Amino acid sequence: MYPVTLTGVRLTLREFTDDDIDAVLAIYGDPVVTEHLSFEPRTREQVAATLQTVTSAAQVEPRTEYSLAAALPETGEAIGFARLAVDTQHPGQSSGQLGFALRADTWGQGLGEQTVMLLLRLGFEQLALHRLWGARSPANDVSGALMTKLGMIEEGRIRHHLRIRGAWRDSIVHSILENEWHTAQTG
Repeated sequence: MYPVTLTGVRLTLREFTDDDIDAVLAIYGDPVVTEHLSFEPRTREQVAATLQTVTSAAQVEPRTEYSLAAALPETGEAIGFARLAVDTQHPGQSSGQLGFALRADTWGQGLGEQTVMLLLRLGFEQLALHRLWGARSPANDVSGALMTKLGMIEEGRIRHHLRIRGAWRDSIVHSILENEWHTAQTG
């Protein structure tokens, strides 16, 4: 499925373009934003390489990587990076992992909630997946509260899941099933 465009009340998810390098650098290059992510701040060159990778992956059939710009509808400016990766290790299992990061000056405005809602919509309504899950840093309570608010259940902790900044870090996993999503949307 290409191109993908999903519009919410205050945010649009759209395909990345080469013009988004500086916008993504403002997210992935910021130590405050990357504090709870699975990698350290990235350089402009690393961001350019990431965008090249995701724009190439968007063209692959069947598509399994949906890395999308979270953009303001009025201007088209990318203020976030949203990702849904369909599980290819277990074909037919119909699950996907989601993740997102927003520019720090947009925090606290409900845009994270809108981003995850649109990813859930993509996964359940357009890709017909059965299960979506996300992992967060145990210290990222805001992300945990957001996923819980959207109906995602905390499943547990993966101990020493990632090695970041020279130390092991656990991850907390949250998930939602398609019937839970549809019940929340209709009820």
